[in-house]
Amino acid sequence: MSLLIQLNDEMKVAMRAKDKLRLGVIRMALSAVKQAEIDHNTEATDDNVIAVLTKMVKQRKESIKMFSEGGRDELAEKEAAEVIALEFFLPQPLSHTEINELIANAINETGASSMADMGKVMAVLKPLMQGKADMGAVSGQVRAALNA
Repeated sequence: MSLLIQLNDEMKVAMRAKDKLRLGVIRMALSAVKQAEIDHNTEATDDNVIAVLTKMVKQRKESIKMFSEGGRDELAEKEAAEVIALEFFLPQPLSHTEINELIANAINETGASSMADMGKVMAVLKPLMQGKADMGAVSGQVRAALNA
């Protein structure tokens, strides 16, 4: 089942259950997906939907940090609930060992030997890890592996 269909089905479930928070989050996600379709003039594939949802999760995690630092715990809790609702639709995150294996394979596959080859390695890793790992952290790990 495509992720877009799953989002629409879960929206109906949230409506029936009168779960306002989950319903609002799903509607926001569907709206963001629709906006991305319009902006990029493309159809909503699972990869595109995952990219949009990942971006939304990242934004909310940054908001949680800011609200917590500002003493706005009630807003931080709301954002945390939204993160949980969004992560329901994302693929299972990769384990640390799986990430290390993929990085090692990508380095071997591209023949990377220095930081100049980092773009090649990241180009191989991005489609494999999109939505399954924090790409910023992966970038740091690739940098460390290439500098070693």
